[in-house]
Amino acid sequence: MTDTATDPKLTATPAADKTPGAAAAADPAVDADAAPAAGAPVFDAERRATELAILDALRAVVDPEIGMNVVELALIRQIILGTDETEIKMILTTPFCPYAGSMIQQVKEQAESVVDHSVKVTLLAERWDPRDAGLMW
Repeated sequence: MTDTATDPKLTATPAADKTPGAAAAADPAVDADAAPAAGAPVFDAERRATELAILDALRAVVDPEIGMNVVELALIRQIILGTDETEIKMILTTPFCPYAGSMIQQVKEQAESVVDHSVKVTLLAERWDPRDAGLMW
């Protein structure tokens, strides 16, 4: 067992110094104004506002067979905002939806009305479940 009094590499920290922010104040190597630790999520309000504006625009894209929009149907799975291109990942209500081409084009056009760059729509092989949209048939 190593004694902290005899080993200069080990030091005991008094309980009073264990308050939040005490480590930054006690250690000059820790910058209190530094960005959050790696892996910590950072909320970007402008980015979120753009995502919500895209979702709002996509409410105009209606599945003609069901009569509900792609947002209500939970067909939009992910919006990836980029500086040069945005990608929207979506699914269809059925694998061989006869309106797929039209709906994909409408999603692209509606999203491009919000952002000032091109939008790529990617279809996922995921199967749609009406319960995701709160529908119980």
